[in-house]
Amino acid sequence: MSVGGAIVRTRAVIGLALAQLRRSPGRTVLTVLAVTLAVLSVTVLASLGVGVVEKGEQGLDSADRDIWISRSPVDPAASGTENPIVGAHGTAAQLTARDDISSASPIAMYDVYLGTDPSDLERRPAVGVQETHDGFDFEAGHGFEVDEETAASPPSDEPQRDEIILDPRVADELGVSVGDTVYVGTSRHTAAANELTVIGLSGYYSQYLGSPAVTVPLGDLQAIAGTSGTDRATYLTADVADDADRDAVADDLSEEHPEYDVRTSDEQVQSMLEERTMVLASGATLVGLAVLGGIVLTANLFALVAHQQREELAALRAIGLSRRLLAGTIGTQGLVIGLAGGLLAVAVTPLAVLGLNRFSASVIGFERLLRTPPEIYAGGFALALGAGTIVAIVAGWRAGRYARIEHLEA
Repeated sequence: MSVGGAIVRTRAVIGLALAQLRRSPGRTVLTVLAVTLAVLSVTVLASLGVGVVEKGEQGLDSADRDIWISRSPVDPAASGTENPIVGAHGTAAQLTARDDISSASPIAMYDVYLGTDPSDLERRPAVGVQETHDGFDFEAGHGFEVDEETAASPPSDEPQRDEIILDPRVADELGVSVGDTVYVGTSRHTAAANELTVIGLSGYYSQYLGSPAVTVPLGDLQAIAGTSGTDRATYLTADVADDADRDAVADDLSEEHPEYDVRTSDEQVQSMLEERTMVLASGATLVGLAVLGGIVLTANLFALVAHQQREELAALRAIGLSRRLLAGTIGTQGLVIGLAGGLLAVAVTPLAVLGLNRFSASVIGFERLLRTPPEIYAGGFALALGAGTIVAIVAGWRAGRYARIEHLEA
């Protein structure tokens, strides 16, 4: 076939495809919308998967710690706040004394009862740290820090600072602001004895714990919980010296402290993901089903489109067009519909992600949970074009087998 003949055939196929689309605008619009929904489901679910991974990585990056040390709880079935590391301040001081570690500090997590009235308390997650940092992004007020001597000393049996940082949503529910006081305790009976002053409003830890959380100086939280004597913590975190290798330091600590699980920040992210394999597997399954469902839906749509055009295809076959040209006609329709559906899905995805992010922030406390890197848009658009075109060509080829003269109306 000459180049001129190929051009003529291509123009004819495109012209026939566009004419068929214009002939049934309602069907064309519905098909475009169906492709859009199929692609949108893929882009949104993929955005969720990417966001979950990036959220964990950013959480550890913003904590700005090189090494994370943990220990399996005594009771693995316990509900979250076992705090299995004992002697946390002393161990942190020992780590800080090493030449290859610049600083180390413990982190503790408890469930506390909180309220402005000892008789009206609600349960909230609380995080105990030795100091806050820039990543807290305070909406009001400020954070806290302790001096080196206090950081290296065992905690007191009584709260020393009597300070607390509230999630802004908690502050709104309680009707308090910076400078007001709240009652805090690990039980309803002990809360009346602990009156803390609100010094800042920040939702930093809330976005990682999944519910509005409060932040308390570590020693105070241990005193409130009654664990000052055992000095319990959930994690020990450390920064390596500038001239030290993070992986080598982690390996040395693992050998020296076999009772602990020592991980670099990257390994800690991997560990968090492994602990949530069911969630990740479910997300991957949903993405796979969305892709498969989109392809199946697209296949059914173009099979239906080809079936509804059987009279036109029969007429074209009767005047001598080959099955290849008929398949090309339907394939071109698939390309046009996939292009339109893909572009529409790409345009709608930011709006869907924005709405879902607002929903997740208001309900579970995670801000910008869904992330949309350029690869998400490229993948969704490629799916629309590739699946639409290939499936339509196959549907057109199959339809060409049944496009016979008896399908023509008398």
